[in-house]
Amino acid sequence: MLRYLLSRLISLVLSLAVASLVIFAMLEIVPGDPAAVMLGMNAQPEALAALRAELGLDLPLAQRYVAWVGGMLQGDFGISYTYRVPVADLIAARLGVSLPLTLYAIFLSTALAIPLGVWAATRHGRPADLAIMGVTQLGIAVPNFWFAMILVLIFAIRLGWFASGGFPGWDAGLFAGLKSLTLPALALALLQASILARVMRSSLLETLDRDYIRTARAKGLSRGRAVLRHALRNALIPVMTILGMQVSVLIAGAIVVENVFFLPGLGRLIFQAVTQRDLIVVEAVVMLLVFAVVLVNFLVDLAYAVVDPRLRRSA
Repeated sequence: MLRYLLSRLISLVLSLAVASLVIFAMLEIVPGDPAAVMLGMNAQPEALAALRAELGLDLPLAQRYVAWVGGMLQGDFGISYTYRVPVADLIAARLGVSLPLTLYAIFLSTALAIPLGVWAATRHGRPADLAIMGVTQLGIAVPNFWFAMILVLIFAIRLGWFASGGFPGWDAGLFAGLKSLTLPALALALLQASILARVMRSSLLETLDRDYIRTARAKGLSRGRAVLRHALRNALIPVMTILGMQVSVLIAGAIVVENVFFLPGLGRLIFQAVTQRDLIVVEAVVMLLVFAVVLVNFLVDLAYAVVDPRLRRSA
């Protein structure tokens, strides 16, 4: 198990190192000058040179990359070109919205997908199975931003149960905060729940055809107990794989959904930073999101070893 853990840690570190190089290189080749964006098109060359020196834009690329990575390792993401405040403060303020939104969406998608997938698999070929597969196919086809607008029209404008956008802050109370994140979380969770439910159904159907399930049934174990005690645990491995991959999809979807609901999260921050060409904010936020995706995949690998003892023995 220790060897398996060390191999996963090495993979995590290498992934982050490569990602940092790619992010830095990609943003450096983007055309345009941040100093010119900040000062305007009619800025004097002397003012541009002074601002570039203040922001460190006149340093060699290698020196800037080393300084950027070293600062991140110490928790210093630099100073925003636009807001003139530490990027770490901007991220901390926006993370209080994006992190609960992502966790909320993951909870909703998992809570919906696992029971639906199990229900469809145990009723394979019946009307319930066909209905669930039809609904999940529709959920995969519907874009999350369109579904978000439909939710606003129904539950915010017509029924008035939720606000159409904005975030009151956690100071207003846990219930008020979660209520404002419910519609965005549902918009993000629809696609993920549809995919997870279909994967759960397929994996469980394959597991139910195994010899050890037939043996358990032959010994008198009921179908429900055979599913819960033997089949479900093995069927969860592909589901965990998809769940880990969906974190990046949720992050990408949150950029759009946060703008639909006017949520002050990381998605809206990175959208504003790109339009204002605030490269230091874009680099920091994208690197943080990459770290989140890599970390989640690392945790999923550890979950494999917990669910499947064969991985521990092979490692």
